[in-house]
Amino acid sequence: MHNIQIDIVSDIACPWCAIGYARLTQAMEQLAPEYNFSVQWRAFELDPDHSGEGEPILPALVRKYGSTEAEMRANQDQMIQIANALGVNFDKLQERFTCNTFDAHRLVKWAGEQGLQTQMKLALFDAYFGRADDVSNHDVLIQCAATVGLEATQARAVLNSDEYAQTVRDDEATYQQAGVSAVPAFIVNNKYLISGAQEADTLVQAFQDIAAEAE
Repeated sequence: MHNIQIDIVSDIACPWCAIGYARLTQAMEQLAPEYNFSVQWRAFELDPDHSGEGEPILPALVRKYGSTEAEMRANQDQMIQIANALGVNFDKLQERFTCNTFDAHRLVKWAGEQGLQTQMKLALFDAYFGRADDVSNHDVLIQCAATVGLEATQARAVLNSDEYAQTVRDDEATYQQAGVSAVPAFIVNNKYLISGAQEADTLVQAFQDIAAEAE
């Protein structure tokens, strides 16, 4: 049995993070049962200074990357096709608004203590990319928590406090200092970095190589 620990550095607002996890899931399924995988989600904010009202995603991306709206729309269309093939809901990818994800990251940390970290993260991806919900809105976050079986009143209490805020900031500082500047980033066994939403076959080969080196 090969033990593989994966720390996934990601943001809820990152479409490639949702795609990357779906591909990772395929890779883990291919390698079962000879491999034992454990996954931890680590916080990263693409837009940590975001405040106030969100703006439509396409003009925001055009301004950020210096491309045209047509180019950005084509890029998003390509992501929708990739996601659909993986069974990931990106129905509202182009209709979402920019938003702050700090509180969502706090809730993922809390969900982790209940053994539901991945389920919470996937519920947030589904809310943001599938329904264009505002994942900075506490009511939306509480609804996501409830859908995965977490207690809504406890979720609200967490959001109304500053619980897990330092945990999120520590994550962000740790991985920035480690040189992670783009997500998703997969840290394997605290030693190897796999950057980007790699294809499942690429991940399978990487895990096999890592396991062989550890023998």
